[in-house]
Amino acid sequence: MVLSSLRKKAISYKILNDPYYRFQSLEEITIAGELGIKINVNQASVDDWLRLPGISIHQGRSLVELVGMGVQLLCIEDVAAALSFPVTRLLPLEPILHFEYYDRLSVLSPQKVNPNRASVAEIGQIPILEIDLASLIIKERENNGSYRNLADLQRRLKLDSQLIANLMHYITF
Repeated sequence: MVLSSLRKKAISYKILNDPYYRFQSLEEITIAGELGIKINVNQASVDDWLRLPGISIHQGRSLVELVGMGVQLLCIEDVAAALSFPVTRLLPLEPILHFEYYDRLSVLSPQKVNPNRASVAEIGQIPILEIDLASLIIKERENNGSYRNLADLQRRLKLDSQLIANLMHYITF
């Protein structure tokens, strides 16, 4: 019993001191749930999904892409269906999975645009961008290929850090 208590304290310490701690077992998931650790499935990044035992990078990317395209995951059954898993395989992860609905039309849930696929008009819909910058994004993409990530976009267009900090809420890759 004492050893178990010491082990639980050690695991709790690791979890609380590393926000990207990758859970190694269902015991750790249970402890994380008791500590109030939650992963919001409709805002989770690939790194968030990779924290969970049994979730591959491919599966994490797939879930992030689905949510990015507007699919709302409202329950554990939705996640299981998206991954083609039986629900029973995901039930042990439920203590730390948090499901919230986000209205895609709300200003609190901005529609994300992929600058590698979007038109000038679509990029121009981003409230913090002027149409000239939207055109420049397209022109740079046509001349030098797709953007790898937000840092690549910033470097290639020589955008200031404040604009990128605001833009990251509207752009996805």
